Parts: sequence; C-alpha cells; structure tokens
Amino acid sequence: MRAVIQRVAQASVTINGQVKSAIAQGLLVLLGIEERDTPEDIAWLSGKIARLRIFNDTRGVMNLSVLEAGGEVLVVSQFTLFASTKKGNRPSYSAAARPEIAIPLYEAFLARLALDLGRPVASGEFGADMKVALVNDGPVTILMDTRNKE
Repeated sequence: MRAVIQRVAQASVTINGQVKSAIAQGLLVLLGIEERDTPEDIAWLSGKIARLRIFNDTRGVMNLSVLEAGGEVLVVSQFTLFASTKKGNRPSYSAAARPEIAIPLYEAFLARLALDLGRPVASGEFGADMKVALVNDGPVTILMDTRNKE
C-alpha cells in the first residue's frame, strides 16, 4: 500500500457535482493498493497514520497526532499512486490491484483506521471520477509505502 498523507485545514471529495465527504482540520489520505497487499499492510499503515505526529502542540511544535489534535480524516482511493513511468511517457498501472482485490482491501483499511482512531473516517468512492479539493496546512505532505517502511 502507498499513501500520500496531507495535513489539511479542510478537504472534500465531490462526485457528479455532489459533495460526498468533507472534513475540517485533519488528514487527507490518498491510498493506493497493490495486488500483494495484506491485512498486515493495512494494520501497519493505519496505525502509522493514526499515530503520526504532524500537528502542532501549544508550543507550535509538530508533536500531536490527528487524534490528539481533534482532527478528522478523509481517505480517497488513488490507483495512480502505483504508476510506473519506466517505459515511455504513458504510465502503466499494472502494479495497482484490480477492483475485485482492491475494493475489499480499501474497505478493510477504512474500517481499521476508524477503529484505530475511535471514530468514523470520511471517504471517497472507489473507482469513481472524483474531484478532490484541499487546503494543505503547512504544507505538510508525507509519503508512506508498506514495502519501504522508512
């Protein structure tokens, strides 16, 4: 799994002109899923996101998690995070999981993150043509990959 985690002042996802989900301060998580992802990947990534200390404390130091800061989380599936640009100029997405594999993993990730946070998680709609709007706060953007746990 790959995730782009952005600290936001606000974010929303719109589908067919209708806002599906919107959050105030918190995290926007763009999530890519590949064929070989497992429940262990879900647990590791969810736990890291829930505990990631990128919100300012009273001294202005990034020392609080989204939970401690009282923030919300919006997760949007994004298969293009597994784009390969090795050959030519047209990206290949062959590493991204097919919907029959990706959808259950995406739903399991949403459920696990909600459990780790102790509250509901907002989401986009898997496979939909979505318009994502955000106000990146900082900006703070973190990349995570369950195959490269740095």
